[in-house]
Amino acid sequence: MVKELIIDSTPEKGVTIALLQDKQLVELNREQADNNFAVGDIYLGRIKKIMPGLNAAFVDVGYEKDAFLHYLDLGPQVQSLLKLTRIVKNGSYQEMLLSSLKLEKDIDKAGKISDILSRNLLLPVQIAKEPISTKGPRLSSDLSIAGRFVVLVPFSSTVSISKRIKGNAERTRLKKIVESIKPANFGVIIRTVSEGKGVEELQKDLLDLISKWELFTKRLRTAEPPQKVLGEMDRASTILRDILTDEFTHIHVNDNALYEEVKSYVQEISPDLEKIVKLYKHKEPIFDHFGIEKQIKASFGKTVNLQGGAYLVIEHTEALHVVDVNSGNRIASKENQEENALLVNKEAAKEIARQLRLRDMGGIVVIDFIDMHKPANRKELYGYLKECMANDRAKHTILPPSKFGLVQITRQRVRPEMSVVTSEKCPACEGTGEIRSSIVLLDDIENNLSFILQEQNEKDVTLCVHPYIAAYIKSGLISRRLKWFFKYGKWIKIKTVSSYYLTQFRFFNSKEEEIKL
Repeated sequence: MVKELIIDSTPEKGVTIALLQDKQLVELNREQADNNFAVGDIYLGRIKKIMPGLNAAFVDVGYEKDAFLHYLDLGPQVQSLLKLTRIVKNGSYQEMLLSSLKLEKDIDKAGKISDILSRNLLLPVQIAKEPISTKGPRLSSDLSIAGRFVVLVPFSSTVSISKRIKGNAERTRLKKIVESIKPANFGVIIRTVSEGKGVEELQKDLLDLISKWELFTKRLRTAEPPQKVLGEMDRASTILRDILTDEFTHIHVNDNALYEEVKSYVQEISPDLEKIVKLYKHKEPIFDHFGIEKQIKASFGKTVNLQGGAYLVIEHTEALHVVDVNSGNRIASKENQEENALLVNKEAAKEIARQLRLRDMGGIVVIDFIDMHKPANRKELYGYLKECMANDRAKHTILPPSKFGLVQITRQRVRPEMSVVTSEKCPACEGTGEIRSSIVLLDDIENNLSFILQEQNEKDVTLCVHPYIAAYIKSGLISRRLKWFFKYGKWIKIKTVSSYYLTQFRFFNSKEEEIKL
């Protein structure tokens, strides 16, 4: 599988990152220039309101709406975090790490938030979900700092290993390495990309994360709520950190400053891949050059066409997405109707897995596949869908088909769904559904023609119009054009342009420059 990353940076839209697999668009990430609440950012928040009924608190982190913090997102060691915050703020704790900090007991999993937090209390919190729709950010006080190979978890001593690393010998090797180099009172999560890496690479990554924690502790001393204490990397670097592998062949960037940042980061995390980072210098927009813009227009919208005539209909609500699979004009005989349904459903499953990643659809997804009567076929479809979604980095759960043939998926949602407008405003009516009456069109043309010839004294004029209008102007023994010749003493050239809408017209001079009216 060949992977490419295309990064488009513009002042108006911010940074848009497209991930291609075998030239097909599979992920689209957009980072707005004014996005101040990215997943992973750590803020010093102030508790504004305790909601016992929800077992949650609302926290001021500087967003227009207070952020939401549930009891289950406090983390087992929230008392240790509160203790650290208190002693760092009053100056009685000068150490940068946690080796001399006595950890508190884990909180009760079934406890009450009012027993832990109180109004106006200061608490470092991490953005778990960006603001979505009318809701503020979702928070967690179970802090973690992610690196390329490992994740650093303060107030813990556990070393966890990604489930995707299967070999027992490799799991044991990685665990021994990390346990020998991690600092006291810090836990570590070993990521999938750590597989096969040596002590030097893991230690370097861990030291980078420790230095970030030290920076967090230093800033916490003087921070005032709702100040950002530690920021996550930009979206481009985060994606590179999480997915960059030897399968990548090209990373194209169209902005000089961002190119240098990406190249420097790739050189730092994977020096062998530095040469694949390229600066795009062509005049044509980068997404047009690589065919991404066309894929975006074809992939977003209510209807998504599949090969062979089948298509998907995708509907969205606040927390629910519905996908209907239709066979379209795909025809099969009655004898192999079941096999045809399975083929269409498998084709749809592959596209649905891509659409979930592409649009970053989260919450509940309900898929209405074409009915199949054989249990073996339903089981095969279920397994194929799980296989197609294996590369999805968002946490998800797929339930087997119900007796009605519906498949339900829950998928993690941490940022707003990617939405792209695929329709364009009609240039003839400007979206109103009404155009200027055709009966006065020729009056408009003649009035403008009179101004151009008599007031602007243009000598050689060409009128460009729709073919129907051109035929009307030139038709008849005494045509409208001939009447213009008698009236103005000049022969008007008529040029047909089939792409014009019916009432569109333009004038051009002898230099083929448009005459502005």
